[in-house]
Formats: sequence, C-alpha cells, structure tokens
Amino acid sequence: MLQASRIIANLLVAGGTVLFRAATTAYKQAIINASKSGVTAESVKQASKRGRQISLEESQKILGVDSNATWEEIMEKYKKIYDANEKNGSFYLLSKIYRAHERLREEFPDSHVDDHEEPRQEKQ
Repeated sequence: MLQASRIIANLLVAGGTVLFRAATTAYKQAIINASKSGVTAESVKQASKRGRQISLEESQKILGVDSNATWEEIMEKYKKIYDANEKNGSFYLLSKIYRAHERLREEFPDSHVDDHEEPRQEKQ
C-alpha cells in the first residue's frame, strides 16, 4: 500500500511539472508571437476592457430607467438601488450597479461631478 502511494505521488509531481513547463513555454511563445505581430501590452489591455464593458441597454435595465431618463432620474435610481444593496446585497450586485451607473455617465458628458456626494444645500 505504501508503494502505491509513492507511485501516485511521484506521478502527480511529474505531471504537475510537465504542465507547468508547458504553460510557461506557451506563455513565452505567445509573447514572442505578439511582439512579432506588433501587438503591445496597451492594445491588449484596451481590447480586454472593451469586452467587459456593459451595453447601454443593459445599464438601463439594471438601474430601471428608460432611454429618455434625465441624469437626475438616473442618479436617484442609482443611489436608491446602491444604498439598498450596500446594506444587504452582494459585492457582485454592487459592482453591476456601479458599472451600469458608470456606463450611463458616459452618455451625459456634463455629469462628471462627484456623484457620491449628496447635493449641497444653498444658503438663502
């Protein structure tokens, strides 16, 4: 029984070593191929960012606003949903809500003031 345990352990170590070397070699080759084709690290980063950005329609659905909503309506919904999920929700939901807000903010160029602060009351 002890002999079988040793054989299995040796096979696992040898297999892990082979997989690690193969992954390392493949990664090195990918870097070489990318540099030959003119791909830079910055272009790879930008391409991956584009793939993760959510659509305008999805953002509107997440926040429960329609396409004609004003920035004030969007912020009202965002704050209400974000605050409710901050207390009881998950990190995943919070990030989806924030990304939806972030995407909708791109549609309103003049909205880049600090959205997380409460509006200041003007003195009369």
